Amino acid sequence: MSFDAKTLYALLPAIYRLRDAEQDGVLRDLMAVIAEQVAVIEEDFDQLYDDQFIETCADWVAPYIGGLIGYRTLHGVVPTVSSPRAEVANTIAYRRRKGTASVLEQLAQDVTGWNAHVVEFFERLAAVQYLNHLRPHAAITADLRSWEGMERLGTAFDRLPHGVDVRSIARGRGRHNISNVGLFLWRLDAFPLERAMPARLDDRRFRFNPLGIDMPLFTNPATEPHIAHLASPLNVPAPISRRVLAARDAVDGGGTQRRLDRYYGAGRSLLIETRAAPGEEFAALASGDIEVCNLSDRPGDSWSLAGPSRAVAIDPVLGRLLLRDAPAAGSELRVSFHHGFSGPMGGGQYERAAVSVADLAAGLPVIRVSEAAGDQPTIQAGLDELAGTGGIVEIADNRTYAETLNITVPAGGTLILRAANERRPTLVLAADLAVTVNDAAAEASLMLDGLVIAGGAVVLAAAGVTGLRRLVIRDSTLVPGRTLAADGTPAGAAPSLIADIAGTDIRIERSVVGGLRISALSQASITDSIVDATAASALAYAGPAAGTPGGSLTLVSSTVIGGLFAEQFALVSNAIVVAEPGPDTTPVPVRAERLQQGCVRFSYVPPASATPSRYRCQPDQEVAAATERRQRETGAELSDAQAAALRAGVLAWLKPSFTSRRYGRPGYGQLATRCPAQIRSGADDEAEMGAFHTLFQSQRETNLKVRVEEYLRFGLEAGLFYET
Repeated sequence: MSFDAKTLYALLPAIYRLRDAEQDGVLRDLMAVIAEQVAVIEEDFDQLYDDQFIETCADWVAPYIGGLIGYRTLHGVVPTVSSPRAEVANTIAYRRRKGTASVLEQLAQDVTGWNAHVVEFFERLAAVQYLNHLRPHAAITADLRSWEGMERLGTAFDRLPHGVDVRSIARGRGRHNISNVGLFLWRLDAFPLERAMPARLDDRRFRFNPLGIDMPLFTNPATEPHIAHLASPLNVPAPISRRVLAARDAVDGGGTQRRLDRYYGAGRSLLIETRAAPGEEFAALASGDIEVCNLSDRPGDSWSLAGPSRAVAIDPVLGRLLLRDAPAAGSELRVSFHHGFSGPMGGGQYERAAVSVADLAAGLPVIRVSEAAGDQPTIQAGLDELAGTGGIVEIADNRTYAETLNITVPAGGTLILRAANERRPTLVLAADLAVTVNDAAAEASLMLDGLVIAGGAVVLAAAGVTGLRRLVIRDSTLVPGRTLAADGTPAGAAPSLIADIAGTDIRIERSVVGGLRISALSQASITDSIVDATAASALAYAGPAAGTPGGSLTLVSSTVIGGLFAEQFALVSNAIVVAEPGPDTTPVPVRAERLQQGCVRFSYVPPASATPSRYRCQPDQEVAAATERRQRETGAELSDAQAAALRAGVLAWLKPSFTSRRYGRPGYGQLATRCPAQIRSGADDEAEMGAFHTLFQSQRETNLKVRVEEYLRFGLEAGLFYET
């Protein structure tokens, strides 16, 4: 029954309602007040009922329900554990399967956000079988004729028999033992690039990467159907091998099926499309027209000379594509594929709508650039249309644009050159990208968002850009070295951004850029980015003229390869600077002109650096800790020779170690597992230093160790292994 004011008033005897009408409805007003209080009590009763269930309870009740079942809170660094509601709801179901491989695998995915696969190593042991319990799949010797068994050797999906290994799996040394369980994790994600233009070498040879470099293609992981399902190679973002893609599998009812069909197609890992002429619809190439083979370079033989037996040959390891016949004039080729990287940084086809640009983009007109009817066909045409008014030039596809661009920012206005959300166009410049402001006395703003720029630098010369107040480079890539060889080797150490201007606030966010040359009269702020001068002995940040310092620098959660020479370091926090003396960085690779201002905290900087006051930085902190330990052990002060020897010993091992320092590789900028813990968990919140600080990988690993300890059966021991 509803206890609203009208209902309560109707329950009164008629005589009272008649008298109340004669007295201007005083009793009706009283019933309205009573109804409001009844509604409050009703709502409270409803919430008390809802609070009995984790799915509907208030946020403050969730920890109490978790406490009733012994739930332990975790670092809220991934969406699945940022709020404990879902995990508490699943706890009972998980505990009913406690100790099983399937629930351990699901837990690993939930608390880390990484793809995972669990292996019970007792099933991989070479052992004599009991005749009443035969296991035909568990042979005691390896089948050397099984290409897949040899291909998977040493990986998470290794099914070959092994001897007993008694070393500790918890320390990552041993694996195969009766009580051992291995949790294999994939830290790299597979990022898509849809309907991109492959880099063309000639009429028949192409590379999938629009920049023309070799790169492995990755599996787009398929969602597992249910919790009891253990991950297979199709469920994890791993590089695709030639043998796997070329294999054939037996199917029910007899016959075989090409494994390529599991990877190829719309929404899968790989797709090739063609059209006969511009303006027509693209048509997918049939998988039967594709051959998988090795397209590596061989001495005295180019991979273009080999004629494939089918229309197209692909090499997933090198990311190469070879046509059997030269295409007809006017025909076009597009490729959709997945590539590996640690996280959303630089130009990429990932979600960027959540990043607010309202401070710059509000109310601005938008000019779209694409091959669709009604859009501008080139970027320069879109820029020219907004040259006098300002606005947004939005690139709506993933094509490669080979142009010579000139950007003119209107007086006091804003110009944004960006990729549409979840798009990654590639700009191959024939010359440097020149920026001018059409009124030097007025303030203006320029943003580059979601782009990959190669072939030239972004140049802001003092003669034409004195009125630029703000330059923002967000979610973009200014290719380190400007151009790359086929193997990803940069052509040189030329800077990617030259800003010889005064009074400009330069912001670089979630981007990958080459060297920077910033005037001492401007200032730069770099956040969650990689600044790569292509060599530790090169200069990553300095002034436009040789031997001059760059403007005031703020460096937060970023990785720098190369030296720094700035007017001052306003703030360096949670950062890694890998630099060594070289022609441009002698004698001190990292130095500031003003040492009394600014702060360097929770970062790694080379030991011979001239910086402001450093707080809890490496390797200084570890040298001080090692000296203190040695003095406690000896009970005496160390001599100069002893202190120097101790310092040299620490510096020999305490340095950043990366999976790869070459742009274009999947592990580019990723801290290697052998990197010292002082760097991998040395940030102010115990996450890793450097560009991928916001991934909170140390906390993810801690989360998993906490949950594995809770859900592992008694007597078993678990180890964590990173596949990527």
